[in-house]
This record gives sequence, structure tokens and C-alpha cells, in this order.
Amino acid sequence: MKLDIDVVLNDTPQNFSLDFRDLSTSMYLTDTYGNKTFEQNETTNDFVYTNQFDDVPFIVFLVFLKCIIMLFIILAAIFGNLLVIVSVMRHRKLRVITNYFVVSLALADMLVAIWAMCFNFSVEITNGQWLFGYFMCDVWNSLDVYFSSASILHLCCISVDRYYAIVQPLDYPLIMTTSKLGIMLAVVWCSPALVSFLPIFMGWYTTYEHLDFRKRHPKVCSFTVNRVYAVISSSVSFWIPGVIMLYMYYRIYVEADRQERMLYRSKVAALLLDKHLQINGISVGEVMRERQSIQMQPMASSKMKRERKAARTLGIIMSAFLACWLPFFLWYIITALCGESCPSPPPVVAAVFWFGYFNSALNPLIYAYFNRDFRAAFRKTLDSCCRSLCGSFGRRYCHQHRRDHHHSNASSDIHMNNCVKSTSADVLRAQASCSKPDDVIIRA
Repeated sequence: MKLDIDVVLNDTPQNFSLDFRDLSTSMYLTDTYGNKTFEQNETTNDFVYTNQFDDVPFIVFLVFLKCIIMLFIILAAIFGNLLVIVSVMRHRKLRVITNYFVVSLALADMLVAIWAMCFNFSVEITNGQWLFGYFMCDVWNSLDVYFSSASILHLCCISVDRYYAIVQPLDYPLIMTTSKLGIMLAVVWCSPALVSFLPIFMGWYTTYEHLDFRKRHPKVCSFTVNRVYAVISSSVSFWIPGVIMLYMYYRIYVEADRQERMLYRSKVAALLLDKHLQINGISVGEVMRERQSIQMQPMASSKMKRERKAARTLGIIMSAFLACWLPFFLWYIITALCGESCPSPPPVVAAVFWFGYFNSALNPLIYAYFNRDFRAAFRKTLDSCCRSLCGSFGRRYCHQHRRDHHHSNASSDIHMNNCVKSTSADVLRAQASCSKPDDVIIRA
């Protein structure tokens, strides 16, 4: 799809066609390109963008609303994931192997917000103009692909960790050791570079026509990929890890259901056996041993419930990731394979990009809502930050609800103490009055 554009060069009007494929992904934040005109910048001979509808209040409102939403996503992703990292560092109870993956995932999501989202937001507020030069355009595209790929690879490792914790709980401490944890994290952080920095800086990801276009227009930072790179990068970053995660969580669900049925049957069998031993008068020692085995089963049951709850939380995280990024990767692979026959309106591209970015802000909310340990750790961390930042006023504000909660109990305690004191005084007075010689009656 091409667009005819009038350009004024040295007071001479000229007309040329601009292909939409050269203005893909990184320029999606501007409005429809049919509503734009290019004007010549006399100092740099580059194109800058002007909106013909800047004076329309509705358009201004939409742009303002879009900026507010993007700022909310960026700030929520940065501070939410920072809260996850600080909470795990501060609370020893959260320092388990699975949560080390969670902390690494939070770091990747926070870096997505800092590097990918902030650069995208700068393109938005400048109305589609790239301000940071040719080299930084490659850096931005590389970091975007790198951290997004690292996020889904972290979730793939978490699914494998939960698989061994539930399917092979006895062998789990031997399988998931500290050294293997380090190896997995090293692979997760190094392997995305093979589909981000290397092909992008070498120019393998795109066509020669697009590279020539970028050199002629350095203020346009677009990310147009060829078909080979689209298939390989999407497979490594999304499709293959996504299939692995779905398979792992399916096996986890099947195994958890099987263990729950076995646990229920063992409870019923143990109760029947205990009743049988009591009826037939088996020796006390054997009965006590059987009862001890029965009493140990709730401990195993509670441990299995904790494992299933952790797997459920991480399964929700994985589902949220797939739901957020699936529209983007479907658009990414379809447009790359279809080419000119599948044009994408800029609002659609903006929606799939920022809907994927929104996943980086979702994970802390999922932890706080579905995981009690993280919820308590978040509360303590926020309370500590409030007290340290706000001083005495912050302490009064943060603990106001606690004082209100304990006010009625304190009043009840004071009233009870007064009653006890008055009752004790009455008893002492009665004993003293009974001990007076004049009041003593001697009976013959």
C-alpha cells in the first residue's frame, strides 16, 4: 500500500510515493498516515511530521488519554517489578528457587519498561519522530526483542521448575540445585541475544531496501523484518517456549489431579484401618503407630496444596503472558508472510504492541492477588517505605487503620480492668467488714 505525499523542496513542490512497509512497527504510535504531511526540515534535510488535526479538541483528548495510559503502564511496570525484587530480598521466607526465577523475570520486565516503553513513548510525544540517531534505533529495537524474549524464556524455566516440584517432589532437591539454577538463568539471559543484537546490528533482519531507506531518513526508526527473520525470531521468542509451557502445565494439572485422588483414597483407607484396629482390639502400640501415620498425612496434604497453589499462580502468570503477547506475534508473523496483501492500520499496530507491553505491569498484580506470602511481603515493604519516606506523618498515616482497629479492643480492656478492680475492692471490703469483732456472732 502506497501513499502519495506532497513535499516542498527549495520552494518547488514535488510528489512521490511512500511505501507503508517502510513505516512499520516503530512509527505505529502516530495517527493514520493519511492525516499527516511531510515538511522539509531546512537544517537537517530530514522529514518531520505535522498533524493536520492538532486544533480538534477530540483528537487532542485522544492523544492526552493515550499518553496517560502509556505513562501508567510504564510506571506500573517499573515500580511493581521493583517491589517484587525488593520484597524477595527483604523477606527470607520468599528466598526459594522458584522465586529466584520470579526475581529475574521482574528484572527483565522492569528493563522492558525502561528501555522499550520509554523509547516508544518518546516517539509518541514527538509525533513519530526519532530523536536519538541511527545507532540508537538499532539499540532500541535490539533491547525490545531481547527483553521480550527473556521474559517468555523465564516463564518457560518457571514451568519446568514447577513440573519437577509437583511431578517428582522427592527428586526435586537433587534436580533443581543452585548450580543448575545459575546455568538456566545464564542461558535465559544470553540466548535472546542470538535473535536480537546479532542479526539487527549485522543487518540480517531486514531487506537492503529498508536499510537504504533508514540511511536516507535517520529520523524514521522503523523495524521492518524479512520473512526468514520473522519466522526464526518468533519461533525462538514465543512459539517454541509457549508450546513447552503449555505442555508442562498440562502435565502439572494431570499429576496434581492424580495426587489429589490418591491422597483422598489414602485418607479413607487410613480411617477405615484405624476403625478396624480399634474394633478388633489390636495392641496399643500398633494402634499408636497407625495413628501417627494418619497424623502425618495432613502435613503432606498441606505441602501438596502449597505446591499446587504456587503452580496455579505461575500458571495464571503464563496465561496472562500468552494472552498479552499472542495478538502481537500473530500480527507479526502474518504481516511478515503476507507482505503487501496484509496492510496494518497504525492504531491496530499500536494496540498489539502496548497490549504486549502491559504484561510487564501485570505480574506484580498477579503475585499480590493470588499469593499470600507475596501479598504479606508487599504490605510490609510498602509500610517500611512509607515510614522511611514520610517520617512521622507517614507513620501516623500508615498506622491509622491499625489504631482504629485496636481502639475498640483497648476500650474493652480498660473497661474490663476497671470492673475487675471494682470487684476486687468490693470483695476486700466485704472480708474486712466480716472480720470486725462487733459483727461476729458466737452461737452456743
